Amino acid sequence: MLDVTNAASFDSDEAQPHLEGAAQDAALLDAYSHAVTSVADRVGPAVVRVETRKKDRQGKAPGRGGVGSGVIIAPDGLVLTNSHVVEGARELRLTDSEGRVMEARLLGEDADTDLALLRADAVRNLPTAPLGDSKALRRGQLVVAIGNPLGFESTVTAGVVSALGRSLRSQTGRLIEDVIQTDAALNPGNSGGPLVTSHAEVIGINTAIIMGAQGICFAVASNTAQTVLSELIR
Repeated sequence: MLDVTNAASFDSDEAQPHLEGAAQDAALLDAYSHAVTSVADRVGPAVVRVETRKKDRQGKAPGRGGVGSGVIIAPDGLVLTNSHVVEGARELRLTDSEGRVMEARLLGEDADTDLALLRADAVRNLPTAPLGDSKALRRGQLVVAIGNPLGFESTVTAGVVSALGRSLRSQTGRLIEDVIQTDAALNPGNSGGPLVTSHAEVIGINTAIIMGAQGICFAVASNTAQTVLSELIR
């Protein structure tokens, strides 16, 4: 004769580990989501759309330009982006996450590291994102990219640090050392935007993708950016 009480007890004991495992999985997913959303909330307001306009062949009316991303690193309007985003630009315009438009000017650029420094004109107390220490990164670490890929404003993607210490050839032909490889999805328009840790620190400036590949993207390390910034400001 079947003991229904014992059978029910057995089923309950067997199900308990599965319930605990499901709860742990849910907690991990919540922690991951919280990390990404926190970064987006904290750093997103400091990310701008960078639009460029070039002169036509007669040097008169503004010609066609390009669109990239940038990150505000000082409240008085200092913006870090890629050199190739602003190359040849005669006019620069920034748009923040709230749709505010700001004229900007190029303070300096270093094509060898694909970095450029802009200043937004006539603005103060802008939201900023701090530069972190890229030497503290580890492979597999969670990172978040924020930018304007293909014109889609304030896009957030997440991934991991795939590799460290890569080399990447700049447009001048020189090698950029200590480049970060990530699988966070990047597309044209992400260039110049920040690669950010879960602590909301900018540890890279997104700079390149390999066309035809998936999940192989690159960012100039924040420590390289710190060195270049010091030189440009000086």
